[in-house]
Amino acid sequence: MLKRNGIKIITAALVLAMSLTACSTPGSSTGEYPKKPFIVTAPSGAGGGWDKTARSLTKVLTETKLIEQTMTVENKPGGGGTVFLAEYVAKDNEDPYKLFVSSPPILINNLKKEGNSPFGYKDVTPLAQMTKDFGAIAVPANSKFTDLQSLIDAIKADPASVTLAGGSAPGSMDHLISVLPAFKSGVDPRTVKYLSYDGGGEAIAALLGNNADAIGTDISSLGSYLKAGKIKILAVTSSERLGGDFADVPTLKELGLDAEFTIWRGVFGPKGLTEEQLAFWDKTLKDLSENEVWQQELVANDWASEYRNAADFKAFLEEQEQDVQELLTALGMQK
Repeated sequence: MLKRNGIKIITAALVLAMSLTACSTPGSSTGEYPKKPFIVTAPSGAGGGWDKTARSLTKVLTETKLIEQTMTVENKPGGGGTVFLAEYVAKDNEDPYKLFVSSPPILINNLKKEGNSPFGYKDVTPLAQMTKDFGAIAVPANSKFTDLQSLIDAIKADPASVTLAGGSAPGSMDHLISVLPAFKSGVDPRTVKYLSYDGGGEAIAALLGNNADAIGTDISSLGSYLKAGKIKILAVTSSERLGGDFADVPTLKELGLDAEFTIWRGVFGPKGLTEEQLAFWDKTLKDLSENEVWQQELVANDWASEYRNAADFKAFLEEQEQDVQELLTALGMQK
């Protein structure tokens, strides 16, 4: 009897030990992942495309119960995302509860010559592309520049007399959008005066505060300012005109400039994700992309839906890397 009881006690102890071990390994095959709060980082200040994407993503995932754990958004500005990415790779690349959003700068910052990042998408795990957006050139509503050509003419006449602003560092996405029209018009992009800010919100504030003549940024962040009559949008970098509030905005191609610039936005996780954790996000983000609440969020933010799962997103980034390298080379900004 004592021997049997002893066996029972030993067996119970082993079961308890195994349970505790399983619980201590997030994302193990026991189905314990997720069980802790998530942190989703926007590598910029408030008000820009990354910030809006992170907040929309966490809001809808929580509202639809696709994620039952608490989701918190953190802003970590600095260097157009380079400061955050270096810290993330060094400290959080094994933590499956820390995700972040990004867009073309994760490629651009890794490929450009000055102020570049040694890290890129290959140092983390691409989880899904969720949206696509486009660049735009905008000026204050009372600007002397009534159309894109008048802005380009002023830059051609005296590049130092026109200040362009963007929410990311020189050589990054907003910078490329800002100088693209002038470059395609024969202007040396290195002569164009560009002021960088930590996030689109700060750049728009600079524009409205008369600290910049024009801004290059994602068009989705400009909708509320356009409706309020605070800005004029001179051009958009899409292949065709957009609808809704932007129906009257011409494309660069319409204006005789052979140029496009698509801004994809996606979700990334740590390099150390397990297969089970990656499978969880593949399913969850696919379900999110098909959810009606998410579709409404896209409309509210003037975003277009473009979903790619982890495998397709990674393949897409490999193609985009080549395209960005070609553009930076043309601008003399490649490393």
